[in-house]
Amino acid sequence: MKNSVRKTVCAAMMAAVVFLATAVISIPNGLNGYINFGDGFVLLCGWLLGPLYGFLAAGIGSCLADLLGGYVMYVPATFLIKGTMALIASWIGGKGKSGIRLLSGLLAETLMVLGYFGFSALLLGNGWGAALSLPGDALQGAVGLTLAMLLFTMLSRLKADRFFSDKR
Repeated sequence: MKNSVRKTVCAAMMAAVVFLATAVISIPNGLNGYINFGDGFVLLCGWLLGPLYGFLAAGIGSCLADLLGGYVMYVPATFLIKGTMALIASWIGGKGKSGIRLLSGLLAETLMVLGYFGFSALLLGNGWGAALSLPGDALQGAVGLTLAMLLFTMLSRLKADRFFSDKR
């Protein structure tokens, strides 16, 4: 199978996994939000698929979860925020050791928290209402980063991360 076809299929598969991990697993966190496993797979999109395919898979999978979950007003922001998270993960931590990967995940999750804060402040017309989501979003980011680090380590040990590589 040609590399571009395989990469497109992998990106489509990861978009579906991001969607399912975001839409199906939804645990209320008591902090004005909920926890899902989508962010973990968003980071994996960047680390495994690279900048372009990672951006598209993460953005499409996440915004589909918003669209079908009734959060239509968040769809454009989610596409950009989650896609950019994968982009940051890829650029900084894509080929790096686990410490660099952890740093890329921290930066990506920080972007998520600040991005949703900014977008919510625009929607609400002030930052006070948007500030209520900061602790929940930070918890969501911590769960996502932990999951991504664990899954990437498992995939690497099983050599399954090579399936997503251009050089099989």
